[in-house]
Amino acid sequence: MNKLYDQAKQVLDNAYVKYSHFHVAAALKLKNGEVITGVNVENASFGLTNCAERTALFTAYTKGYKKEDIEEILITTKQEDFISPCGACRQVMRELMPDDAKVHLANKQGEIKTVLNKDLLPFAFTEDDL
Repeated sequence: MNKLYDQAKQVLDNAYVKYSHFHVAAALKLKNGEVITGVNVENASFGLTNCAERTALFTAYTKGYKKEDIEEILITTKQEDFISPCGACRQVMRELMPDDAKVHLANKQGEIKTVLNKDLLPFAFTEDDL
């Protein structure tokens, strides 16, 4: 898990946070050991902002990886407290990651809390609802 934290911290300053100044980075670990990172990218039209979690996941899918290839994700910020994914990210994570994938929340000090993907959004809208 330290490797994931280190890789997320390495890209944290790459976040484009011109408006909120709230840096977020994610490191997505695949079952083959590859790590894909992402940062939040803001937009003056705030609804068009993309979070770090989605950036990492969309990059993984762009590279041809699928849900079953994902093992875990770590999310970190420059904050003292633990920050969890927003509602939009929770929905996307539930769709694109296995339910039992570990989601690590890391604070500025490198302390980590871990939950399962399915526990972040227990009543997610899924393909079973269609």
